[in-house]
Amino acid sequence: MSKEELHYGGDYRLIPATSIASGIGVDVLPDLYCYTIQIVNICFVGRPATGEFVLIDAGMPKTADDIIAVSEKRFGAHSRPKAIVLTHGHFDHVGAIIELVQHWDVPVYAHEAELPYLTGKERYPEPDPSVEGGLIAKISPLFPNEPIDLGHHVRPLPSDGTIPELPDFRWIHTPGHAPGHVSLFRESDRALIAGDAFVTVRQDSLYKVFTQQTEITGPPRYYTVDWDAARESVRKLAALRPSVAITGHGAPVSGEELEKGLEKLARDFDRIALPDYGKYVH
Repeated sequence: MSKEELHYGGDYRLIPATSIASGIGVDVLPDLYCYTIQIVNICFVGRPATGEFVLIDAGMPKTADDIIAVSEKRFGAHSRPKAIVLTHGHFDHVGAIIELVQHWDVPVYAHEAELPYLTGKERYPEPDPSVEGGLIAKISPLFPNEPIDLGHHVRPLPSDGTIPELPDFRWIHTPGHAPGHVSLFRESDRALIAGDAFVTVRQDSLYKVFTQQTEITGPPRYYTVDWDAARESVRKLAALRPSVAITGHGAPVSGEELEKGLEKLARDFDRIALPDYGKYVH
């Protein structure tokens, strides 16, 4: 595989952000493992004894070695995923994707609407430092925002909702935070991998990001450009009544905490999640 074929945007760089959860993994279910890379979660789907797994999202820039080490510790030396599935293409979810693809030589799947941002054709709308929120929102223009190019290694998710290599899960289009954002749901045990459709920490607040104070809330404000769609996506996920949820940021939640928190977020989205002001708030 040619390394010149794939490339990040010119603004890709190490982001010196962290949290007290960084480097910690949580066994959410026997085949669902949530691992925190600095301030974002990746998810391994698969039972360790089988040595087979699918990776959901690809962490922060310059963290490929950490992700490979975690996968080999959990699934065995020289293990590699059957595929990588991206909930969306923001920098903190694709930060190590090129190095991982080059190391593992595996396919990457994303929603068709995300492909322009993953094949070098379009860049996301600029993050909004003016949005109501904390310090992270203010410094969001410093985050990488140019498109990456995975070339033919990224493929669209099947239109029927199935997920290659994950037959028990289906993908659900949950736009708002990104045009092609998807969440993954397993009907048999109502397990949800939500990406950034909603999160369990106030991602715009530096203090709450560092301390990882659990709070079921809307998607990260500085990157969310369609709040009407974001509201409907939360309501769609709440209607599934998930039993456990892994989100892109914050600790996994389950049981009554998840049920009541997600129900409240869906009901009071405008009060809890919608910023009072910002260039994408209408």
